[in-house]
Amino acid sequence: MEQGPQKVSLWQIFVTFAKIGAFTIGGGYAMIPVIQAEMSRKGWIPEEDLPDIVALSQSAPGVMAVNISIFAGHKLRGIKGSIAATLGSILPSFLIILAIAMFFTAFKDNPWVIKAFKGIRPVVIALILVPMVNMARKCCTKWYHWLLALVSLALVAFLNVSPVYIILCVLVLGYSVSRYSLWKR
Repeated sequence: MEQGPQKVSLWQIFVTFAKIGAFTIGGGYAMIPVIQAEMSRKGWIPEEDLPDIVALSQSAPGVMAVNISIFAGHKLRGIKGSIAATLGSILPSFLIILAIAMFFTAFKDNPWVIKAFKGIRPVVIALILVPMVNMARKCCTKWYHWLLALVSLALVAFLNVSPVYIILCVLVLGYSVSRYSLWKR
């Protein structure tokens, strides 16, 4: 159940996104399940709106984690909500990176630190993969949606094709199919 833009305080938005920013390792894709859980648990944003926010975040220039915060905050409280969510999501990372930069050089060759970072990698992959599969299940309702998704994945992952070219091709394909459907009537 959506609360509406004026019922969520800017402080609540800031604190929620600060918590998300502080405990999410791996950037924008890793933030998706945490944002989804927080927004649906609090009833701020309906679960079906999240794929739209992610799509907008991916298509906008800049860091995806910040873009997600901007769009989610805007949906909650407009421009002020965007600012609160963005500050909340970047402040913990900024402070953590600042602390790491100050102290990490002394520990960067420590075998325990190296092992810890290697251990985090599979978790980040899982955090990215799970929401992508969940969104694919919700968005791919027809067989050709799955075909497009799998072909796009193969082109990007195995043939190193730029996602920009895939998006442009799918836009042309979608436009052509819609024009053909109108012409056929």
